Formats: sequence, C-alpha cells, structure tokens
Amino acid sequence: MPATYEPIATTTLGSTAATITFSSIPATYTDLRLVIVGKWVYTSASYGTIGARFNSDSGSNYSYTWIYGDGSAATSSRQSNGTEARMYLVCDTNGSSTASLATLDIFSYAGSTNKTMLHTHSNDLNTAGVAVGQRVLLWRNTSAITSIQLVNISGTDFATGTTATLYGIKNA
Repeated sequence: MPATYEPIATTTLGSTAATITFSSIPATYTDLRLVIVGKWVYTSASYGTIGARFNSDSGSNYSYTWIYGDGSAATSSRQSNGTEARMYLVCDTNGSSTASLATLDIFSYAGSTNKTMLHTHSNDLNTAGVAVGQRVLLWRNTSAITSIQLVNISGTDFATGTTATLYGIKNA
C-alpha cells in the first residue's frame, strides 16, 4: 500500500466464521479502506453478499447503486433503505479454490456528514471467466464510524483463510 495507508487491524480466519468485526477505529485518518481476500463457504451460488454495518446500525439507513459484468452480460441495480452496506465475494462453488478480492473505500468516515463509499469486487469464476463490479454506497448517518461488522447476508460463513484488513488513509 502507498505510504499514506496505515494498517489499523487485520483478521485472518483460522476457521469459518459468520462475522468479522473491527472495533475501536480511531478518528485520526481522513478515509478508510477495507480489503477482503477470501470467499464464502457456499456450494449452490456463485456469490455471497457481505453486509457491512457501521456502529452496530442495522436500521434502514443504507443504499447503493451497482454495476456488474462477467464478459457475457452486464447488469445494474439499486437499493434504498437497506439494513447494511452490501458487498460481494465469490463463493466456494464447484470446488473452487480461487479467492476473490473485495474493497470498500469509506470517505470522510470521521466527519459529521453522511458517509459515502465505493465498493469494488473482482472474481475468477474458474472455467466461466471473470466477473467485476462496482457499487456506490451511502450510509445515512452523520456519526463518526468507530466499528465495522461484516455479516453474511447469504446465510453462509466466510471461508477459512479469508483475510480482512482495515487501513486508515492519511491526508487523502
């Protein structure tokens, strides 16, 4: 990472887990970047949905607009009044051993405005090609973010070996 990035915390799962939590996030950075390298344990779908909840807020305060493409099709969608910031991660389908990359950039996380974010995911679909997507997200809350809980929305667990790192960005 560039010199302006400082790792705040890293979690590497030694076994499957339904949640990953970052707490006591200091307000000393301008922005945050969450990087997840891993996958879900789920054999009947290609993707699992990660929900990021800030400061334990599970109210209807999240929204997004999303674009996605896999080389043969493109799609878009949007959601208002969700109960988490939604992100994607590839699943362990058809015995895939390939992990995917998901990032979430959180802008002005300690400021007193609503929080805007950008999520990017990139997945190797084995013999089915690759898939990429981006999401613009909004958390309608003016509180500084002090904790992030990653939860499974797809009813699955993060796979063993999944790594999540939270970075603070200085002087962005």
